[in-house]
Amino acid sequence: MTLEAARQEYEALVKEVRRHNHLYYDQDAPELSDYEYDALTQRLKQLEEEFPELVTSDSPTQQIGGTVSAKFDKVQHTVRMESLQDVFDFDEVRDFDRRVREAGISPSYVVECKIDGLSVSLEYRAGTFVRGSTRGDGVVGEDVTENLATIADIPKTLKNAPDFLEVRGEVYMPRDAFERLAKEQEESGRQVFKNPRNAAAGSLRQKDAAVTAARGLSIFVFNVQQIEGITLSSHQESLDYLKALGFAVSPRYARFDSIEDVLKEIDAIGTLRGTLPYDIDGAVVKVDDFEQRQLLGSTAKYPRWAVAFKYPPEEKDTVLKEIEVSVGRTGVLTPTAVFEPILLAGTTVSRAILHNEDFIREMDIRIGDTIRVRKAGDIIPEVVCVVRHEENAAPFAMPTQCPSCGAPVSRQEDEAALRCTNPECPAQALRNLIHFASRTAMDIEGLGQAVAAQLVEKGYVQSAADLYTLSFEQLLTLDKFKEKSAQNLLDAIEASKKNNLDKLLFALGIRNIGAKAAAELAQKFKSMQALREASQEQLEAVDGFGGVMVQSLLDFFAKEGTADLLARLEAYGVNMQYEGEERGERLAGMTFVVTGTLPGMSRTQAEEMIVQNGGKASSSVSKKTSYVLAGEAAGSKLTKAQSLGIPVINEEEFLKMLQ
Repeated sequence: MTLEAARQEYEALVKEVRRHNHLYYDQDAPELSDYEYDALTQRLKQLEEEFPELVTSDSPTQQIGGTVSAKFDKVQHTVRMESLQDVFDFDEVRDFDRRVREAGISPSYVVECKIDGLSVSLEYRAGTFVRGSTRGDGVVGEDVTENLATIADIPKTLKNAPDFLEVRGEVYMPRDAFERLAKEQEESGRQVFKNPRNAAAGSLRQKDAAVTAARGLSIFVFNVQQIEGITLSSHQESLDYLKALGFAVSPRYARFDSIEDVLKEIDAIGTLRGTLPYDIDGAVVKVDDFEQRQLLGSTAKYPRWAVAFKYPPEEKDTVLKEIEVSVGRTGVLTPTAVFEPILLAGTTVSRAILHNEDFIREMDIRIGDTIRVRKAGDIIPEVVCVVRHEENAAPFAMPTQCPSCGAPVSRQEDEAALRCTNPECPAQALRNLIHFASRTAMDIEGLGQAVAAQLVEKGYVQSAADLYTLSFEQLLTLDKFKEKSAQNLLDAIEASKKNNLDKLLFALGIRNIGAKAAAELAQKFKSMQALREASQEQLEAVDGFGGVMVQSLLDFFAKEGTADLLARLEAYGVNMQYEGEERGERLAGMTFVVTGTLPGMSRTQAEEMIVQNGGKASSSVSKKTSYVLAGEAAGSKLTKAQSLGIPVINEEEFLKMLQ
């Protein structure tokens, strides 16, 4: 290859890799699998090795891929959060060992699982969690302290802690949490996260910490970045120490003196991939001794004392037998591939979501095709491509009528999904019923999917209002129902009548109205009647409500059947009022940001007091901020407030404002 030809390919590759870095790190919306992305970067490295004159300091091979979002305050990392060099076969691991030994070192190695998530830093002062941040570009990250504080696995206080401690960990979404989230997104017609890693990153980088809290994130801590008052000499010692402090550390780690034993451990971890409750995409090999690490040092991007072995994705070919189309809670028609069963990542799979008609058309998927299937993030089966068409196979067409009720289907201009136009569709009725009874809605214990399906099949329930007419005798006809279980369900249904208005609003399944929006509406309008009578202008005046949400509300209340449903629910005794504490006006028109550790209350308690007194609690400092309520270790938000000239108050001054 000539230098000019190499330059042209190199420049195109650099542009392409940068684009995919932005999609992966900043948008949490990758277009390529890890394997496909790794192939691009490997080719880039190959060109740089053959033509070193092409390499520039801003090459993707010389920099960590992430950037810092303007949504969050910036955090300057005192200790750089480095990336790891990827290797893809055992010979590359042996080459790594050879380079280490050529530096005059006789190493021991620690091998760990490479958790596929989002790398973060956690800082503790005197045993108290004071700040958490994303890796960003390794030098500057994002302050996501409030979101990290919602993760149960992150200890908020440490016993027998050093004066200062900074640790690094990987925030991840467990497989069961990802499956629940993917199902909810699919049923509601929203964009589904491609894998647990992107779901974890997207969940952690939410402006609303309540969204993060609801996503079920976890963390494994795997490194000490800084520590004061205690000396640690090796990586294994540091992991043992972190475990003793109460951290959830790397789930499997062991030390080896021989590189061949390291390879055996990598192989052993690889065999576990399909059985673990979390996602891994490789194994990490690290020099154990900290003094040896210092001697080896780092490149501009990677430490020379560690590598990450990446496992290839497991893909298998199978035959597509049929495409089933189901109807979700909001009427969305979802196609599902049904294929000859195959074993992938430790489990047998025979179905994969095909998302929508655009996806099917772009891949040209036809009945009888030989298709290639893998598990996204080793969890959710997905069709990768069509290997070959069966002879005379015809292109697949989505139905023009609902497969459940026969009503026409339609597609709005701004959506990829087809929807059933019949609000009384039985399939939608089942999904609506399941949502209505769910824990975050009306919380009717004992009314899960199986019970709901029986109630609909037997004709006992066509809408949520019918739940409140169920009899003891009807419930006894359900499969596995005895007298006690029947009575328990009746009691749970009766108890749900007392739920506050916000619970009911969310349970009604209004498009684009989530739990937080429902709470805002309930607090603003106080009753279902007032909300029904609200004008478009009044709805638009609700904090955080845009045109899409307002139109969804107007459409819901104008829809045929809504008035009857609400009238029946009210007649059966379901509460239609918001019975929350009345808001005061002392802080009306003011926006507060709470940061740091307050002496007499938590940040959540302070924010609740702000809202109850008519103010607004924000998570970020801007020119519109009225006051910053700061406690100990306030960090970057305090610095930003001072730079903008925003008044900073302490807890005592805040309480005086409320008197």
